Amino acid sequence: MTVTVRDLVPEVRADVEGFARVRHLALPFFLVTPDSLAYDLAHARPEAHYRPLVAEEDGEVIGTAQVGLVHDSPEPGLGYVNVYVHPGRTRRGAGSLLVHAAERHLADRGATKLFAWVLDEPGNLAFAERHGYRGSRSAHLLRLDLTGDLPPLQPLPPGVELRTGADFAADPRPLFELDSETMSDEPSDIAYEFTDYEAWLAETWYNPLFSPELTSVAVADGRPAAFSMARTDGGTRYGTVMTGTARAFRGRGLAKLAKNDSLHRARAAGFTEAFTGNDTGNGPMIAINKWFGYEICATEVRYVRELG
Repeated sequence: MTVTVRDLVPEVRADVEGFARVRHLALPFFLVTPDSLAYDLAHARPEAHYRPLVAEEDGEVIGTAQVGLVHDSPEPGLGYVNVYVHPGRTRRGAGSLLVHAAERHLADRGATKLFAWVLDEPGNLAFAERHGYRGSRSAHLLRLDLTGDLPPLQPLPPGVELRTGADFAADPRPLFELDSETMSDEPSDIAYEFTDYEAWLAETWYNPLFSPELTSVAVADGRPAAFSMARTDGGTRYGTVMTGTARAFRGRGLAKLAKNDSLHRARAAGFTEAFTGNDTGNGPMIAINKWFGYEICATEVRYVRELG
């Protein structure tokens, strides 16, 4: 059979379902649905030049690539290439075809440095290195069984109250400001500038995976001080994509308080699995997740390639 690479067609249900299926099989620790994929493509910023690709064999989607420019970094010329192949359809050349198509797309749009997340497994790492990528930082992917025990809910400190993301539906800007501050302090080999409120609304607040009802916010001194932002896949899987505290309120346990509240409400709503991720250099958040009982289920390595 011949493997071919082409653009994902979001209007074709078989395309987005095939893309989501391959991503789930290759990386079952991230939440993705056909609807979220179609939404991401429909709401991508033009300057991101976002281009999801599929590798197809005999009418079956066997490989995927998420490709684009890092448009929200002050450093120009950064791109990303995240390739995943169906575990049962490897060694057919799909991965290499996807990488080559992605690199051509990004080079034509001015990219000079490419970043790729690669599962920390010998075959995957060797694949990246054969294509000229070098290893950089790493991140853990974690899972928590929500059918087991959770730490008990803690009493609220004086002057602190817990709200949900839904309480900010009329004006989410305070959560955007908190997200922007905490994200800028995340360990990363890419500098980001989170200043575009309208883009945040489209990419985060209105994303079909986002759950304002399960997002917990610790409010202190009349402002959001810490939060745990939740996503769900419409089934039994729940994930936190950011848990953090504003700089002025750190060291008071507010992020742990918010995350515990969100986890308890997720379990009460019938969710059975919780997922999250941590940069391996983020010691404070690793300690918090270990306290909750999360276990590392995989590690990804960020690989980098200079073009030209």
